[in-house]
Amino acid sequence: MSNRPILLVEDNPDDVELTRIAFAEAKIANPLHVVGNGVEALDYLFGRGAWADQARREPPALVLLDLNMPRMDGREVLQAIRADSGTRSLPVVVMTTSTEPFDVEACYSLGANSYIRKPVDFSQFMWAVKQVGMYWLVLNHPREG
Repeated sequence: MSNRPILLVEDNPDDVELTRIAFAEAKIANPLHVVGNGVEALDYLFGRGAWADQARREPPALVLLDLNMPRMDGREVLQAIRADSGTRSLPVVVMTTSTEPFDVEACYSLGANSYIRKPVDFSQFMWAVKQVGMYWLVLNHPREG
C-alpha cells in the first residue's frame, strides 16, 4: 500500500472532518491534503501558487473531488486533470450530493473513475468514505507510472 497523500477537494468543513474521521477509523495512514476549491486543487496538482516549491513531489494516490465548489467546479477540475499527461492516470473519485443523471454522465465522460453520492446520514457517510479509501488505497492495483 502506497503512503502517497490523498487530495480531498471539498469546500464543506463538516464533510472534510467526517472524511478525516472515517479514514482514521479505517486505519488509512495516507496523509490527507485538503483544498477548498478547484483552483487550489489544480495549483496543488500542478505545483503552482502556494505549492510551487513542491512542484516535483509525487502525485497523490487518489483525488476525492466534490462537484459544486466556488471558483471552479469539479467538472472543470476533472477536465484539467485528464488533459495533462502528468495527471491523466490519477484515480479521481467524485463524491457529491448530486444524483442528477446529467452530472453522473458528465463526470464519467470527463474521465472520473467513480461517482459516489454522499449520504446525508452520518453513519452512512462514514461507511462510504471508508469503503472508498479501502478500495482505492488497499485493494485496487494502480497502473505504474
